[in-house]
Amino acid sequence: MRRVQFYGMQHVWIRPADDQGSSSSKPQGIWVCRLDRVRRHTACWVLATKTHGASQPASAIGSRPLAGPRSGQGIKAPDHDHARRVLQDRPWAVEFSYHGSDENHLRFLPASLKLPEDQLKRATALQVHLFGSLSATGKGHGTDRASLAGLLGKAPATCPPQFLDGLAANPDEVHKVVIGPTTLNLTLKDIIFDSPKGDFPHPNTMTGRLLGGNETLYELEYYSVGGGFIEWKGYKPPEKGQPKYPYQQARDLQKYLIDDKIPLPRLLLENEMAISGKSEKEISEFLDQVSAVMIRGVDTGLSVESVLPGPIKLHSKAAGMQRNLKTTAKGPAARAITQVASYGFAMGEENARGHIIVTAPTAGSAGIIPAVVKSLQDLNMPKEKIRDGFLAAAAIGYLCKHNATLSGAEGGCQAEVGVGSSMGAAMIAQALDSRPKVVSNAAESALEHHLGMTCDPVAGYVQVPCIERCAYGAVKAWTGYCIASEEIPEERRVDLDTTIAAMALTAKEMNSKYKETSEGGLAVSVTLC
Repeated sequence: MRRVQFYGMQHVWIRPADDQGSSSSKPQGIWVCRLDRVRRHTACWVLATKTHGASQPASAIGSRPLAGPRSGQGIKAPDHDHARRVLQDRPWAVEFSYHGSDENHLRFLPASLKLPEDQLKRATALQVHLFGSLSATGKGHGTDRASLAGLLGKAPATCPPQFLDGLAANPDEVHKVVIGPTTLNLTLKDIIFDSPKGDFPHPNTMTGRLLGGNETLYELEYYSVGGGFIEWKGYKPPEKGQPKYPYQQARDLQKYLIDDKIPLPRLLLENEMAISGKSEKEISEFLDQVSAVMIRGVDTGLSVESVLPGPIKLHSKAAGMQRNLKTTAKGPAARAITQVASYGFAMGEENARGHIIVTAPTAGSAGIIPAVVKSLQDLNMPKEKIRDGFLAAAAIGYLCKHNATLSGAEGGCQAEVGVGSSMGAAMIAQALDSRPKVVSNAAESALEHHLGMTCDPVAGYVQVPCIERCAYGAVKAWTGYCIASEEIPEERRVDLDTTIAAMALTAKEMNSKYKETSEGGLAVSVTLC
């Protein structure tokens, strides 16, 4: 199983800087990695390095596995030499990836760290403590098993869902982990659901602790800030290249596009190349990879009928919707809406099963962009146009991330499904060669009509209302584009920057019960039998 993240970082294995190519090399001491927000079965590992434990955007290092501890086999990527230079004073790194189900809840795994052997000999336990939203909803999200799988050295790119299901089915099973000279026995009880309420630096907070009896030998606190991005105590943003065309808001972007007449895809490509050091060919290959993963996920979801995991006992709908389309007499409008919605259901249900998804912008909203891509492919859209659409979507994700939030724990579902729908609308508009103002207006329209949407998952699972919201988000993406493409662009009264600011304000004022805590709304209104 492989999980690919579209917005934010990609998955990367970097071998130790002094490794000369052996894919079987293993770091000495303990390596501790942190996981991004675990939702359902989600597991995400980020780069961790010796000198400052910094996460490095994968785009600055390489988008394919190279080789590394516990990786089994490595693929020597074209930019391996660049990766070696980037990490020459940062000897250890851990893969960043996903396997699981909602957005990106923070989790902990062994990270780049070397302790003296005498300290390691004293180690008696390795624990993960979950706080805030992670504690409140983590049991239903599979946070404990995903974290334990990581501590056991399972790589997200290769860990099968069956292994995670096995951890849940046998919670008392003892698993051995070797840390230097010490062997520790771990169970699910070592993933501790700590206080859900408190004055935490972020609603998604966790700590990893290496213990020697009652003494803490090492501890570090991590935060999942949304969209797959990880920060931690003492975090400093990694050094990276500067964009060729810097912008902070949509109006800055519009100046380049309208005044300087720079095409949006070209502008974004130039920025990505300047920041990441990648070539246009490498970026295009990655976008094609993302597109392929999305389409496979949708196609799989359309072919499977099942009861989804968890206490809700929710029956999947995507396959039935697609099957009924062949005989429906509801007319072209109903057929079009059902088609798009079924794609959103398909990927959302795959997410609930813990299967392959793409976080765009989060796993909770992971059904929207794939539904858009699938529906564009139905129009026989050229691959180049799909790439252009992805770049436009990334621009919207960037604007929302940096001027508001992508985190349901910070902003409710408007920050997940709302942003995903907005990204989808921009993608459609760009892929269909719309003017820059139409692309912006489409994104604004889709986001505007998600403002105030709460995040209140029933039983803490990304199923109700999340899966159906992905379907609605995809349909609204098309609606936003259709409206924007038929109006006079300059006459739109509300612009994208204003709506993003409104989302940020709404997020700030929203009651915490509706920020992914399962303490309000549907979460407390639906009775499970």
